[in-house]
Amino acid sequence: MIHLKNISKRFGKQTVLHDISVEIAPNQITGLLGPSGSGKTTLIKCLMGMEKYDAGLITINDVTVPNRKLLNKIGYMAQSDSLYHDLTGKENIELFAHMYGKRISKKHTQAILDLVQLDQDKHKLVEHYSGGMKRRLSLAITFIHQPEFLILDEPTVGIDPVLKMNIWEQLHALKESSTLFITTHIMDEAMKCDQLLLMKNQRIAASGSPQEILETYGVSDIDQVFLKLEGEK
Repeated sequence: MIHLKNISKRFGKQTVLHDISVEIAPNQITGLLGPSGSGKTTLIKCLMGMEKYDAGLITINDVTVPNRKLLNKIGYMAQSDSLYHDLTGKENIELFAHMYGKRISKKHTQAILDLVQLDQDKHKLVEHYSGGMKRRLSLAITFIHQPEFLILDEPTVGIDPVLKMNIWEQLHALKESSTLFITTHIMDEAMKCDQLLLMKNQRIAASGSPQEILETYGVSDIDQVFLKLEGEK
């Protein structure tokens, strides 16, 4: 279980997170939505221990964040791809596995490559990959050590619809052993989550299952929820 209690964060005089309290249930997909500048990426960095929050408390399985030992239990995919462009796709997977301290089998490597449909390009240097291919490789790397917590910051940007559907099927399968926290701007993806957190003005403005949120605001899609939240200024 992930607990965030009264989390606040400032950069200079600018407040980027204000008094956020939420529980992220285990073995579910929790989606984080909000306009640019609402604090989504900062919240994720605080959750990872990459940013120090100014007030409040974050715990993962009753361990206070930041904690170096927790990092072995977390898989993280950032918005920007952190890859070695002078290595092939397969070599990147093997290198990151080594960094995680994992001995990755050929079978597991192949399964990861198949999942993100990079098998045909596994021996190609990453510098020659398209933007979408780099996103797919970054996603593959987060699956290497089968983490207990998987944090994905807009993982399907630039990925074609058919592959996106396959990836979401895999994400739902991962719920058996992992807790997933995902940011997205894609509303049909939001509806695939078990729980949604909607951010506005550096706060959590609404939370619950997608259907609960729609019923609360009396609308048929999440875009309309944000329109109603905008009218609550």
